[in-house]
Amino acid sequence: MPQVSGSFSGKTTSQAMVSLQDTPDHEMSLIEVSGPQSSSDPLWNGATVLYWGAADLVAGTGTQTGYFANRHPNGDIDRGTFEAKITTAAGVTTMEGNWRYSGGTGPFSGITGGGTYKGRITSPTEVQVTWEGTYQLG
Repeated sequence: MPQVSGSFSGKTTSQAMVSLQDTPDHEMSLIEVSGPQSSSDPLWNGATVLYWGAADLVAGTGTQTGYFANRHPNGDIDRGTFEAKITTAAGVTTMEGNWRYSGGTGPFSGITGGGTYKGRITSPTEVQVTWEGTYQLG
């Protein structure tokens, strides 16, 4: 399987939060983030990532799961799922997790593979992420 890695800076395009009353500082959130990909692999370089995540956090620490889609310059899409641990310490929020492909269009219709990612929230509406993994086109 070919190796792939890259990064993106994304901006929040939609967000909703609910404060739960069961435990102090417990909140659940839904977020949509979009941004341009940068990768040494020409299949992903210049693609735009869009992801949707659901987080369950207590005092800024907890889990996030969700879905992603990469729209490539020619219009094809690859998509998949992710899961991560979110940690907030000393005012810095980071994410670390796994992702896996679930399909796509065109040459990505039978894509398989996955990998890991790390990121950090750089402002209330921005995130920076680096990722790596493997893929196999159908």
